[in-house]
Amino acid sequence: MDVALLTREYPPEVYGGAGVHVEYLARELARLVGVEVHCWGAERAGGGAAAGSAGHPPAVRAYRAWDALATGADYAAALQAISVDLAMVAGVEGASLVHSHTWYANLAGHLAKLTHGIPHVATVHSLEPMRPWKAEQLGGGYRVSSWCERSGLEAADAVVAVSGELRRDILECYPAIDPARVRVIHNGIDAEEYRPVAPGAVDVLERHGIEPGRPYVLFVGRITRQKGLTHLLDAALAIDPEATLVLAAGAPDTPEIGAEIAAKVERVRAARGRVVWIEQMLPRPDVVQLLSHATVFVCPSVYEPLGIVNLEAMACETAVVATRTGGIPEVVADGETGLLVPFEPAADGSRTPVDPAAFAAALAERVNALLADPARAAAMGRAGRARAVEQFSWTAIAERTVELYRSLVG
Repeated sequence: MDVALLTREYPPEVYGGAGVHVEYLARELARLVGVEVHCWGAERAGGGAAAGSAGHPPAVRAYRAWDALATGADYAAALQAISVDLAMVAGVEGASLVHSHTWYANLAGHLAKLTHGIPHVATVHSLEPMRPWKAEQLGGGYRVSSWCERSGLEAADAVVAVSGELRRDILECYPAIDPARVRVIHNGIDAEEYRPVAPGAVDVLERHGIEPGRPYVLFVGRITRQKGLTHLLDAALAIDPEATLVLAAGAPDTPEIGAEIAAKVERVRAARGRVVWIEQMLPRPDVVQLLSHATVFVCPSVYEPLGIVNLEAMACETAVVATRTGGIPEVVADGETGLLVPFEPAADGSRTPVDPAAFAAALAERVNALLADPARAAAMGRAGRARAVEQFSWTAIAERTVELYRSLVG
């Protein structure tokens, strides 16, 4: 079986959870079937193996968007995605099956199915109808991205949801999809790569001005409405001032949200001090060190189909405070591996909290509860790693994925 994985992100060009997912899934799938990754960007080394060579690193083929579409218009990104999709369709000829990830590649999977007569599997990492703030980022391109997603998912032979809650969202957003075609296969974690560092390994902390030994609260994520950083900053003034707030937050969706976050960071820094903002995207070993030494990892997302970053924190033995939304409760066991914050979205579909002040207060209250009881936080961290190791192995996830492939190809 020769599988073509279609994705926007692939190392070294990874900026979100979907890219992390494809990286590790491709590695594990390649032990079982032939895999070729089709992605955006510059040419990759690709492991030196041809597609179809199970047991070898996946081959990689990269594509660039059409230059004629680089207009700078807000909708141009969506049109560029379609241009890459068209090139991918030609590139996957000879594959037994295509497996697309995110709306950026869903249309390529659908067109490859039509062109080559092969099955299309689509993994959903998020849903365009659940992210209305993207209209701010993409303008009319948001309607295009939504069409790409709908076209790909409704015609796919199988749809993979990364959480049970996301499966329910898929069927609610796209009722034309037969529920029998939607499977739940969770995201995973490499518990060898994400593991606690030695207590004396503090060079990354020192490089960024984080005082070793002082408790700190850590956020890691892109600057986007989805990740809820603005709500964490609203909560910051109520968080124990003895703790440092560390924000590993970069790649803003738009200049406007970047400026909004910068203004809030400065207000918080002026009022309470002890704020470290790391604006560049960090290499994985640096993130692991930050996670390992944090007293609390906080995930204030307003929409999160699963939330790989919570698994990463748990694997590093760090207690998690996270929003009770989407698939997060399937990862973070409330009261055992962390604390969940109730979340009620506004009725207008914006995914903003119905009461932003109450949501921010609840975030601060739970963070403070763990800062005040470091022994409890440490115990939650140990329980979190055990849960990550036992329930979210990439090996098992790849095996379940191959079972799905075989049910379609055979």
